Amino acid sequence: MSTAVTPDLPAEVDLRTAPGVLEGARDLELTPERCDLPYWFDHVAGGMLRQLRDGTIPDPEPTAAVLTPGPLREALVTEFAFRHLAEAKATRALTQLVFHAPDEACLEFFSTQLIDEARHARAFRDHLLRLGVPAGELAATVRKYAAEDGAAVLDPLEKFGLGVLDTGDFHGGVLVLTVLVEGVLAPAAELSERKWRRFDPAAALIERAANVDEIRHLAVGSAVIRRLLTEQPGQRQRLLDVLGRGHELWQRLPMADLLLRRETLFQQGLAEHAALAEGYQVWPDRLLLDTTAQERMAAAELWSHETQQSRLAYMLLAEGDAA
Repeated sequence: MSTAVTPDLPAEVDLRTAPGVLEGARDLELTPERCDLPYWFDHVAGGMLRQLRDGTIPDPEPTAAVLTPGPLREALVTEFAFRHLAEAKATRALTQLVFHAPDEACLEFFSTQLIDEARHARAFRDHLLRLGVPAGELAATVRKYAAEDGAAVLDPLEKFGLGVLDTGDFHGGVLVLTVLVEGVLAPAAELSERKWRRFDPAAALIERAANVDEIRHLAVGSAVIRRLLTEQPGQRQRLLDVLGRGHELWQRLPMADLLLRRETLFQQGLAEHAALAEGYQVWPDRLLLDTTAQERMAAAELWSHETQQSRLAYMLLAEGDAA
């Protein structure tokens, strides 16, 4: 197996050194000018993805715990089917963000984000095949496990975001994507990466690679909004109105019910395959085996809130900022 090291790879796209979602999504600063097409070809396609292709980062196999029927496998299939739908919808929505891009830098960056989201959709879908879902039953399996939750959660978010973009509001669309979609879902993806490491390290690696991309997306999206409000502070109230309507929508979505069902399945599987998680800390000083479904949900919600508040402050949209 090759152990080649990719030279001159920026830390934020190196799977060995990139920060986790909780650190990177709060602190990393990147601009669309920095993350242009050459950056993506050299450092994402030619760097991070090369690490996966050439074996620099080994790709492990799923364990028997998720390859055999039971609640643990059910939890993973349910989660990855939903993630596939979410990433596919994000890909389609980004076509409109690219269409309304106000300059070449944003055109190039959001085009690369579109490709990233399409990659993620494929990765989550393809992992279902590694879990033993027959190729001919893949679409039906995604529908079975995720269509209802997708209709309840993803469809309203998609309708709201596209409604903002239909008015030609590029920056409103960036705000919806950055705060209400990735800013909320990225911390949940961080929890997913952590909790699957012992049961399906291949699934955790997929989450890790996707999370590295999402940190970059959050950082650049935040920089786009910050620049607008630095140059045109009169746009702040308009963006706050978009944000307020988005938060009202989010509060009505049954995301908590969805996560509780998923975490309850995981909890049942955790008890069944406890030996695999022996001694493993899901976060500092907390063993995964000692957590409950409600505790993990509360942790993800706290991470999401903290990430949002940090990003809003950076974007000059925090409470108390000058109007």
